[in-house]
Amino acid sequence: MVFDSPHSGTVRPSDFDTIVPPEMLRRSEDMFVDELFSTVPDAGGVLIAAQFPRAYIDPNRGLKDLGQRLLNAPWPEPLKPGDKSRMGHGLVSRVCPPDLPMYDRRLSPKEVARRIESYWRPYHLCMGQAIDRLHQDFGAVWHLNCHSMPASAPAQAGAVNGHRFVDFVLGDRDGTTCERGFTALVAETLRGFGYRVTINDPYKGVELVRAFSAPASGRHSLQIEINRGLYMNEVTFERSDGFVALREYMARLADAICQYARDETT
Repeated sequence: MVFDSPHSGTVRPSDFDTIVPPEMLRRSEDMFVDELFSTVPDAGGVLIAAQFPRAYIDPNRGLKDLGQRLLNAPWPEPLKPGDKSRMGHGLVSRVCPPDLPMYDRRLSPKEVARRIESYWRPYHLCMGQAIDRLHQDFGAVWHLNCHSMPASAPAQAGAVNGHRFVDFVLGDRDGTTCERGFTALVAETLRGFGYRVTINDPYKGVELVRAFSAPASGRHSLQIEINRGLYMNEVTFERSDGFVALREYMARLADAICQYARDETT
């Protein structure tokens, strides 16, 4: 079992010369997600977490998901920016939510290429090596890609009885990145804790679950989004009283997933 948190990094590289104030930049982070899953190794799983900020370069975006508007010269290869990239939130962010320019200049292709080689590729290499090793040892591997979402999640997630939005969104790209039993296990475990869960609505999963999944070959990847209102104050960026309880539930979820993986490979 491999868990990864690609968006919880806070260590800013020396060449990250963004003009966005630090308190605004932090809003793009999946704050404390790596800490919520800190007990994964105790359960027998592998935990991988990025140290660099997603706004610097996002390991959960494909290498072609880059907008030319960010660059001061043509990119040497064809680009295929998605909707998020066209809005300024692609492989390298051009805009910080809600609409703050990330830089007072355009970046050179050389700068972006250096970020890819020094950060994006090492993260993907680390992920690939861990997944390949476990697949070789056990014949199958399960991957949980861990994220957080704002407490005021998109409307598609829906409120329940007029109250708060859903607590968790699971994404398996409409059943293409993992066996349905894995998605069902995670959903049922979370619901058993009393949480509200949706599947593929509104988040289906992005690059990491796509890149490392091959269900027919025993490689199963699932994205999980956690409502930040469960564990932190989004104004002060502090852990709330709910943090400790949620971390305990995530430890129990990790135990359930790792036991599921053991049962499926024995």
